[in-house]
Amino acid sequence: MTDDGSSEPATASRDRGEQRAERSENGTDADADATDAAGGDDGTETGETDRTDPVEDVEAPEYYLSRELSKLRFNERVLAEATDERNPLLERLRFLSIFTDNMDEFFMKRVGGLKQQRAVEITEPSPDGRLPAEHWREVLEYAEPMARHQATCYRDELKPALSEAGIEIVAYDALTDAQRAELDAHFEESVLPTLTPLTADATKPFPHISNLSLSLGVLTDAGDGPTFSRIKIPGNRPRFVTVDEKHVLLEELVAANLPQLFPDVEILEHATFRVTRNAEVRRNEEIAEDLVQRAEEVIEQRRFATVVRLEVEASMSERMLSVLLTNLDVSDREVYRLPAPLDFSDFDELLKADRPDLKLPEWTPQPHPRLSGHADRSIFEEIQADDLLVHHPYHSFTGTVQAFLDRAAADPDVLAIKAAIYRTASDSKVIQSLIDAAENGKQVAVMVELKARFDEQNNLEWAKRLEEEGIHVAYGTIGYKTHTKTALVVREEADGVELYSHIGTGNYHSETAKHYEDLGLFTANRDIGQDLVKLFNYFPGQSLHEDYRELLIAPGNMRERFANARAGEDARIAAKMNRLEDPAVIAELYRASQAGVEIELVVRDICRLRPGVPGLSETISVVSIVNRFLEHSRIFSFHNGGDPEYFVGSADWMERNLDNRVEAVAPIHDPRLQDWLEHVLELALSDNRKAWEMAPDGSYTQRRPGSESVRNAQATLMAEVREDRDRSRQ
Repeated sequence: MTDDGSSEPATASRDRGEQRAERSENGTDADADATDAAGGDDGTETGETDRTDPVEDVEAPEYYLSRELSKLRFNERVLAEATDERNPLLERLRFLSIFTDNMDEFFMKRVGGLKQQRAVEITEPSPDGRLPAEHWREVLEYAEPMARHQATCYRDELKPALSEAGIEIVAYDALTDAQRAELDAHFEESVLPTLTPLTADATKPFPHISNLSLSLGVLTDAGDGPTFSRIKIPGNRPRFVTVDEKHVLLEELVAANLPQLFPDVEILEHATFRVTRNAEVRRNEEIAEDLVQRAEEVIEQRRFATVVRLEVEASMSERMLSVLLTNLDVSDREVYRLPAPLDFSDFDELLKADRPDLKLPEWTPQPHPRLSGHADRSIFEEIQADDLLVHHPYHSFTGTVQAFLDRAAADPDVLAIKAAIYRTASDSKVIQSLIDAAENGKQVAVMVELKARFDEQNNLEWAKRLEEEGIHVAYGTIGYKTHTKTALVVREEADGVELYSHIGTGNYHSETAKHYEDLGLFTANRDIGQDLVKLFNYFPGQSLHEDYRELLIAPGNMRERFANARAGEDARIAAKMNRLEDPAVIAELYRASQAGVEIELVVRDICRLRPGVPGLSETISVVSIVNRFLEHSRIFSFHNGGDPEYFVGSADWMERNLDNRVEAVAPIHDPRLQDWLEHVLELALSDNRKAWEMAPDGSYTQRRPGSESVRNAQATLMAEVREDRDRSRQ
């Protein structure tokens, strides 16, 4: 296989004990270079820790990493994909864009929350011992070099490489006279009508600067001193304008034509800037008349929320910057001076170029072999025969989840459909299936979560549409965010009413299912179906059941069931999740490690646990995978004395998931499906191309195959699902 992981054959996972021995020899194993648990992400000294005596206080703050700094380290790993020359050029550009989106969300959510806590002088430390003000300062200091690294990566690596490959991004001034004339004509016809300069002077207030909008600040002088104006670069126009296959940034074209916007005045200066606002606005749910009102108010408040970051072009003068600082009420610490261009979020426009030589091979999700190889059996008959586990985006969402809902909507024997919608596509076929079901006389009930951050508006619109169709809609619950990804189909059959359940790790979103790695269980297990009946009755009701036959439900029995699963002798734990943050879970993992339990974790994103600390977590290893698909599934595996338990579902090991959200995790009983989940875990844990190993101080080192064969978990799964497809066609 090539080193970019584009065409790896399916291979068996290698024994990981052998790999750990090799890493120890190479000096990368945590035990081989143990650091003091109190050192690391806060820059304090590191030193030797007693290797024999177990740590007594496993809940001490020094054994918990900063959630915010851990998130930034994840974003560093994302940025590393943009700098990795082994990746195709346009794939690197895609990760440069993803990094911008990730950092925007981080500042809106996490930095915004810290700034709020700092403003009201909260004195309760986080589990790692930091106060909000301290945390806020550290985060801003850590993030600034990352932003500079992104800018230099583009300027020094990607832009020259793109130019060499024939994708030229050039300055307006570098164009010929004829090319500039062509672009100027385009500006006058298609861009100028969309622009509205907003000037701040004695008669006009400082304009509102919308969140994440790219702006051009302009200082002019009409004879009575400098005046500031803001021009919003339109987000609904392409970021690049093209002439003779040369790409020019839209803001440069606007800057070159400023005299058309400010005639008969002297233009003193222009520079781009970008504002990030706090998304952590809150409305008291008890005061709001209903959750619809609350969601609408949150959307409105975000428009005018506190500024948490100001990015400015490095060439901006102190005079213009002082205008922004004064009127936006931000401190010098919150200002990031960066080389132009600012905002790489829409640079992925260039991925539309017909250049397969600069991209990873295209991936088309494949049919599930059990749903494509038995044309004589319906999807309900297939689920009734055996539980079915689907894996996106390796398996098609359309051919599995969507087919399940479409068949349920049309099947005359289906009596009712219930679904929980957290996020869905703006043109959702899932929603259309539910509407079709109602029109066909089914009883349809839908839980639409109006508190799904940044999707409130989309979910409000869908909820209203569903109600207009006569469908019963529940809007979530006071005090909890409904994060479960579940659906239930009630069907009349010869032997009575049957229940068909779907429990997933990802949203009912056809687009993200093409790019997010997720799992979904289809089962006719009666106990799981009855558990879902209880859960769906809670959404429009008043109280949540605490007793369930099979499902692990938060905030009901999930925390206790996971704690029991971690107990036992001769145990092994292997788990895959997005984030590991809950202090109580981490403390239990530390205790299990002290008892000798082997614990192998795949944590994509935030991880507050310190692996490999002598006397505390010597048997714990953590890897993170950053690859073409976003690793999003949650798999939990517990081996207690040879009695394995496997679970999949919507919850990470985070306090919010276990205590403050409605979540569902399902057991996997079928030995064949258990073996397959173990295979998925093994592939992730043995990956040496896209996996990063975590050290006790919270830092990560990317694995390199060296002289070994390349093991890319996602490439292997793609190859395997193609083989399954080919076998099903024979």
